[in-house]
Parts: sequence; C-alpha cells; structure tokens
Amino acid sequence: MLEEHIYKKFDEDVETIRANVIQMGAIIEEQIRDAVQSLDEIDPMLAEKVILRDKDVNALETSIEEDCSLFIAKRAPQAKDLRNVLMMLRMSNDLERMGDESSKIAEATIRINENSRVSKPKIKSIKKITSLVLMMLKRSLDAFAQMETTDIVDILEDDKEVDEEYHSHTRELLTFMMEDPRTISTSLELIFVSKALERIGDHIKNISQAIVYTIKGRNVAHASIKEIKKTID
Repeated sequence: MLEEHIYKKFDEDVETIRANVIQMGAIIEEQIRDAVQSLDEIDPMLAEKVILRDKDVNALETSIEEDCSLFIAKRAPQAKDLRNVLMMLRMSNDLERMGDESSKIAEATIRINENSRVSKPKIKSIKKITSLVLMMLKRSLDAFAQMETTDIVDILEDDKEVDEEYHSHTRELLTFMMEDPRTISTSLELIFVSKALERIGDHIKNISQAIVYTIKGRNVAHASIKEIKKTID
C-alpha cells in the first residue's frame, strides 16, 4: 500500500507540473495572437493587455521551476522520468521567452501609435509568419500533451519556412526604406516584429527537440531534420 501511495503521489506531482506547462502554453498562444492583432489594428489597449499578461507567464515559470526542483530532490526520478521533468523545465523557460517576444511586438504597436502614423502599416508578411508560428506552437503543445513525435518533423520544417519568410520580409522592408526614407521608422519596427516572431519559432523548435529527447532518449539539439526523422521513425 505504501509503495502504491508513493507511485500515486509521484504521478500526481508530474501531472501538476504538466498542467501548469499546458496552461502556460495556452497563455502564450493568446499573447501571440493579441500582440499581432494589436499591431494590425494599432490598438494600444490590446497591446497593454499583452504586456500585463506577461506577469502571469512569469509567475507560472517560477512555479514550474520550483515544482521541478522539489520533485527532483524528493523523488529522485531516473531515466525517462528524469528526462520528462527536465523537458518541462526547459519548456517553461522557452515559453517564458516567447512571452517576452510577444510583449516586444506589443511594445512596437505602442511606439507606432505614439508616433501618430497616418496609415496602418501593411503586415501581410507578418500575418503569414504568425500563422506558421501559431501552427508550430499548437503542434508542439499537442505533441507534449500526447507525448508523441508524429508532428515533430513538420514543426521543424515549418521553422525553416519561418526563417525564410523572415529574411524575405526583411529584404522587402530594406528595399522600401531605400526607395522612400519616410518609411524607415515604421519599417524598422516591422523588422523588429518579424525578428520577434522568428525567435518564437526558434523556441518552439527547442521544445520539439526536447520532446524527442524525452521520448527517444537522444539529444537532437544539433541534428538535421533528416537525422531527427531517422530517430523518430
């Protein structure tokens, strides 16, 4: 009975941490959507909401870090159980940094609004990058919730597309600035936003690689997509 109780408490502790990670992911998804929407509509109030919500993300990260540290100290998990806890610790760190990047997008909205732009900036390319990033995030959170690697390769390939879209958008904006110096200020803000989204994609990539490590027991942080595919198959 005592051993059964210990195993039950072990599982309950893990599930508590998992629930907080999933909650953190849901907040980040909302932050990204709201941050880009605030830019699209030049809505400083929505931008402020994104920035304030970052406090909730930081609080969850702190809670997850404390719970993971306590769990390791008390339960001394081994093998896959230890990898699972370390993955959640890493996820919380990457999600927190994604929250920071979302706040940077919101701050760009506020700066554009304060500079009294005559017209809203064109963010078609930013919307495309955002759609890719949100799909990556959804797939990575689903992979975490189900502990499976089915969509990992798709996530990594989407990250490559995000990088390509970011570089293409940056080149486009640099051309605008050279052709019309009046666009420099806004174009610089949009480059800043695109970079924030590209970094969010990188953090999602980190999460995906951590999931592979947890399930397969192999560190694929520096592996190619082809090598990761072989690991998963």
